[in-house]
Amino acid sequence: MRIRKHRFPGVYVFIDEDGSEKIATRNLVPGQKIYGERLIKSEGEEYRIWNPRRSKLAAAILNGLKNFPIKPGSSVLYLGIASGTTASHVSDIVGWEGRIFGIEFSPRVLRELVPLVEERRNIIPILGDATKPEEYRALVTKVDVIFEDVAQPTQAKILIDNARAYLRSGGYGMISVKSRSIDVTKEPEQVFREVEKELGEYFEVLERLSLEPYEKDHALFVVRKP
Repeated sequence: MRIRKHRFPGVYVFIDEDGSEKIATRNLVPGQKIYGERLIKSEGEEYRIWNPRRSKLAAAILNGLKNFPIKPGSSVLYLGIASGTTASHVSDIVGWEGRIFGIEFSPRVLRELVPLVEERRNIIPILGDATKPEEYRALVTKVDVIFEDVAQPTQAKILIDNARAYLRSGGYGMISVKSRSIDVTKEPEQVFREVEKELGEYFEVLERLSLEPYEKDHALFVVRKP
């Protein structure tokens, strides 16, 4: 077993005994598992294997993502944080100097975050509606990155509205788009083109990447606010 640094700071590549490559993050809270992920130790450090079938961000990295603006020390607004599977790896990456504002609409799902945030103090859980960014204005500061995983027809508008309110000039947006949540009558490629056009009216679109085979009919967009 070997661990080496990925080209993205805070991400690592794990070479398993069978020679296969997986990605991992260094565990900010050693001993803590979030979703049954595998823990490995190397040279006195503990790492968490990042499962691409449980995390769209991991899927994007393994599919050759070129732009990954989340770095150690970053401040992130996470729209649709759910139970924290992906956010826990983002927490590992940004570290104690970074911060994650996690917006979740469901009180029941947000309660599942409690055990996570008790030890990961860089995650701030917020019960809120991502379609109404003004509702959490008193709780969220300007951020470097917005990551959105909200399966709603207005996904692109949600990112734009939150970017207007909270994203620094020159900051980045990352959005996982599920085409079937936008329009089941259209082919995914047509939906993705329409989303790209809508995002391009406000952002500079840097990248669009399919999440197949890990996620069917999904694409991840990376954008930058002028």
